[in-house]
Amino acid sequence: MSHLIPIYDQLSERLDRLTFGPPVAVVYNPLDYARAPATAYLERFGRERGRVLFLGMNPGPFGMVQTGVPFGEVAAARDWLRLEAPVERPPREHPKRPIEGFACRRAEVSGQRLWGLFKDLFGTPDRFFARAFVANYCPLAFVEESGANRTPDKLPAAEREPLFTACDEALVEIVRALQPSHLIGVGDFAKKRAEVVMKRAAITVPVASILHPSPASPRANRGWADEARRALQALELGWPEL
Repeated sequence: MSHLIPIYDQLSERLDRLTFGPPVAVVYNPLDYARAPATAYLERFGRERGRVLFLGMNPGPFGMVQTGVPFGEVAAARDWLRLEAPVERPPREHPKRPIEGFACRRAEVSGQRLWGLFKDLFGTPDRFFARAFVANYCPLAFVEESGANRTPDKLPAAEREPLFTACDEALVEIVRALQPSHLIGVGDFAKKRAEVVMKRAAITVPVASILHPSPASPRANRGWADEARRALQALELGWPEL
């Protein structure tokens, strides 16, 4: 069994005890209701040490929220990663953000871009995961009454601090389990959070970032894959595929 599974199980239980108020209306924890594909992802790809660790912020509404896989856009998770498993219904659902699992037809652009780059570079999942692993800092998604997504950094301090404490401690355990050669934040938030956590834990690992592939970013819409590839080349990871 992957060493990551008990880490995520403990984190999930800890986060389920937290409460969040308005403007957040619904909180999704895909580690619970999408446990089958989430565990399959960790079991299949989360064993090796010494790889590059890519760290995202938290689940997207049409990615990990549906599939339990980080940046888990349905087509990428099902057709490239070959991960498909039953997804249950969460205790509460937002009517504008229903949980449809692998039947979801909405595209997660961030996931399309991220996994699409890795597919273009490495061809097969096994070749990619021999070099790297992808995780999210926070496994929860926060949906406002309007259906809008609220990112963890926009939560009130009283809610954000216990959330960050739990996620910080889990990240330390994940890094100790994987012993990554580099920790690369997908976006500035993940990079800055990783820097704080690694410094506090006295863990020496190079921390860097690539541009987040979100379609909300004008830069990402002007050729995200090329910019991400250049950023990875500058890190001198020793990947001939770059």
